[in-house]
Amino acid sequence: MSQIDPMDHALATIASILDHPEPYLAPEAVAGEEKPATSAPADAAGYSKIGPGPMAAIRFKWTVRRADDGDYYVDETIGENSLPITAGPMSGEAAVRLVDDREREALLRFARLKTEMIERSTAANAAARPEAG
Repeated sequence: MSQIDPMDHALATIASILDHPEPYLAPEAVAGEEKPATSAPADAAGYSKIGPGPMAAIRFKWTVRRADDGDYYVDETIGENSLPITAGPMSGEAAVRLVDDREREALLRFARLKTEMIERSTAANAAARPEAG
């Protein structure tokens, strides 16, 4: 009887939770189909994006806020109860661009992690199957 690494089992379980019937397309893969680049709203304050993930407790959120002096800041949190990590000061346009860039990076990292988990799961399943013959 072969030993299966518990980490492989955990990754396979997570991969099955994250598995979607449609293939994931990275943002660069659909560049021709995208709308024009996001321009900063009249007031960037309140502009927000939420990162990918299976659980709200570990999802990133980026929110633009405007300080009393007119500068903009981006607050980054993980889950609902974390203290924000703040970037700034910057212009409203730069703050919106930072939020969009952080979201794009998170989507790419999530896609890579998901792919790695699926590959490990496939390898673990292949190793666990007895060879025919």
